[in-house]
Amino acid sequence: MTKNRKNIMDTEYGIDSRYKSNEERESEATALMEARLRRMKNLSKDQIMKAKLLQLKLKMEEYIKKPVYDSHNYFSDFLKSYIDSIYSKRSTFAKDIDVTPVSLSQVINNHREPKEEFLLKLMIHSRRFVIQCQIKTNGAPKSKNMFR
Repeated sequence: MTKNRKNIMDTEYGIDSRYKSNEERESEATALMEARLRRMKNLSKDQIMKAKLLQLKLKMEEYIKKPVYDSHNYFSDFLKSYIDSIYSKRSTFAKDIDVTPVSLSQVINNHREPKEEFLLKLMIHSRRFVIQCQIKTNGAPKSKNMFR
């Protein structure tokens, strides 16, 4: 065995060596979690909503980049995330896009395929919502897409 290879084998290769003990590592982890929680408590509802929508956008992009698609209908999952990020009640969303709560529920639960009219209403809603967010944040919309 070469000298270089032996040194790698002698050390705890791949283990974080910043900590001298498990207690030190656990206390650092606890301190980090407490700092994250304090920061999250200071976020406004708008910031939380935008973070959820950005997370949804990233999930959708990841799905699109997959070379092989499975048979699972992700549209309903993405729709649920979109609605739940913005509204506290799905019936309010249904009212805003002028569909019945029953119809929305059937689309969300994969009992019915969304019709073209439903998709158009969803597109109009998302566009209006993006413009409202941009106006709240910057005073005027800058681009067609909130995340670009």
